[in-house]
Amino acid sequence: MDGPGARILLSAAVDAMVEHGYHGTSVRDVAERAGMSPAALYHHFPSKQALLFTIMDRGMDELIRRSEDAYAAAPDDPAEQLQALVRVHVLRHIEHREESFLGNSELRSLDEPGRSTILAKRDRHMSSFYRVVRDGVERGQFRTRFPAEAARSIVTMCTAVATWYHETGPLPAEEIARRYADLALAMVGQR
Repeated sequence: MDGPGARILLSAAVDAMVEHGYHGTSVRDVAERAGMSPAALYHHFPSKQALLFTIMDRGMDELIRRSEDAYAAAPDDPAEQLQALVRVHVLRHIEHREESFLGNSELRSLDEPGRSTILAKRDRHMSSFYRVVRDGVERGQFRTRFPAEAARSIVTMCTAVATWYHETGPLPAEEIARRYADLALAMVGQR
């Protein structure tokens, strides 16, 4: 599922599914947007379901990789680690708005075992936020009485950037990520 043909099909699938939804998009729609025949699509992907899973799976893998790299590069300080995680999450959702939107709106359209695979990856990603917030509370750096809810709220807030961000907006992506990192620290009650 790699190579230029597959990449073109994945991009066409994202565009079509964002515009019409998973169920409103046909294999023919995707193939036509890609400038290919439906037979060419089936050469790369066995089904429309495989396209959707691949889009979500690759997006989650990249988000996890970038988050783990940011966490590893951050100092041993929960505030720094949380800011690093938030920046990565916000920037990933800004840089890949359409895929992020699709991943959040069409998870319900994934069949098993694909849905469980993506949910497990989301849980893995979410666990890094839980861990950092819990560590900050245990060290006395964060005052929140609700660490799990704070972590979940932070991730939800960061994910939602994909629904409203636009390149022509008043703030560049990096500034939005910085502000969201500050908001996250406020949510956990940084001392």
